Amino acid sequence: MNSHAQEQGQERDGRQVVWAVVDSDIGPLLLAATGEGLVTVTFHATDAVRDKVLERLASRLGAEPVQEPGSPLLAEPIRQLAAYFAGERRDFELPLDWSLISGFNRQVLRELASGVPFGTVVGYGDLAGRVGQPRAAQAVGLAMGANPLPVVVPCHRVVESDGGIGGFGGGLETKRQLLALEGVLPQPLF
Repeated sequence: MNSHAQEQGQERDGRQVVWAVVDSDIGPLLLAATGEGLVTVTFHATDAVRDKVLERLASRLGAEPVQEPGSPLLAEPIRQLAAYFAGERRDFELPLDWSLISGFNRQVLRELASGVPFGTVVGYGDLAGRVGQPRAAQAVGLAMGANPLPVVVPCHRVVESDGGIGGFGGGLETKRQLLALEGVLPQPLF
């Protein structure tokens, strides 16, 4: 493999992974994309978090991720996320690369992405029922925790049936902020 191909973030099979860290209302987000589409969104993208994510992406996708904030593969995700946080966009229309997740988790996340619109919430058990596994609420919780595309695939919209907010990989404060942005929860007073 020549070093030029590696520098471009491509391996033998031509797979390319580009990434950038962008600021948002919920802190720095690491976005990574392949030729297929957006492959991951990571919260709290400090240097330590970033290094761990890039290492995982390299091993899972078989290509060394390249920092390229100006990449055409990232332009639309960056633009749509900025519009979402500015309150100007309710739905993401982005190609997604689902290769980091499979099986039941992918099935649940695809249903979430297509079936739970902005400003609404769904219970873990309800979401399990939508994919034909009504008793799999706990497995749905695990699928939400494994979501490689939070915000875009809105796991923040999945809550407990008793009215509890439920868990969240990005932290409960982040989940509250996203639900407040969408008008599901009141905005904090300060």
